[in-house]
Amino acid sequence: MYTIAALYHFTRFPNPEALRPALLDLCRAQSVKGTLLLAQEGINGTIAGPRAGIDAVLAHIRALPGCDGLEWKEATSDHPPFGKMKVRLKKEIVTMGQPDVDPRASVGHYVEPEDWNDLIRSDDVVVIDTRNDYEVAIGTFEGAIDPETASFREFPAWWEENKDRFHNKRVAMFCTGGIRCEKSTNYLLGQGVEDVYHLKGGILRYLEETPVEDSTWQGECFVFDNRVSVGHGLVEGPHKLCHGCRRPILPEDVKRPEYEHGVACHQCVDETSEADKMRFRERQKQILLARKRGGVHLGSD
Repeated sequence: MYTIAALYHFTRFPNPEALRPALLDLCRAQSVKGTLLLAQEGINGTIAGPRAGIDAVLAHIRALPGCDGLEWKEATSDHPPFGKMKVRLKKEIVTMGQPDVDPRASVGHYVEPEDWNDLIRSDDVVVIDTRNDYEVAIGTFEGAIDPETASFREFPAWWEENKDRFHNKRVAMFCTGGIRCEKSTNYLLGQGVEDVYHLKGGILRYLEETPVEDSTWQGECFVFDNRVSVGHGLVEGPHKLCHGCRRPILPEDVKRPEYEHGVACHQCVDETSEADKMRFRERQKQILLARKRGGVHLGSD
């Protein structure tokens, strides 16, 4: 079994580039794979590997400046969720494009999963899904508003256009693991919204702790690894990933005429040029050749 750890932590890294080599070397030495993002505002990512390897990497991260309070969420998989290990340097660990947003200064009220249902069912509460449109498409909370944003960077503009709809309302927001809400709640507080709440631990913690019979979640939750989606109890869902557009698709979508393995699906077949598709086909060919030679898994199923 592979242990999967999803984590983020906002802290101050004056020189994140200096942290990268030791972290990458440790992950490789411990057979841990996945992606970690480093920025001056902190660390974010999902990694998977043997139990001992994950423990070693988490201990290393907790020892970084300001990271002793690191929290993470775990799951397991019987197949490797990632093909390789990447430690990337970024301007933001989750991109919102708002330089004045600082979750270390203030965030909304955290709401425990067991209290979430009562909050979102209140008449004076509006519930907003802060995730991207393709994530919302496969599952969300009942009654939640979908901003229909293609990226988190679009959220501030959406709020500015729609804020009058929520006058005199308490605002509750949620996302996959909680990191986007750290920024979105700080942003709303900066916009003068007084009563802002967010689901602690995100959808993943809610699905892990909430019994199915008590749940207000509908559908599956998109995750950024080879599981693609999870349901209650973090059980792996039915979705696959289109490696042309990185959107989730169902098994029956593979049978549609628009689908071409590793190249396109019904959602993106008209979004890419023939030159793009030729490039994707060549990529797929190289992946298959590598597998035949016993090479590494390069990320397309």
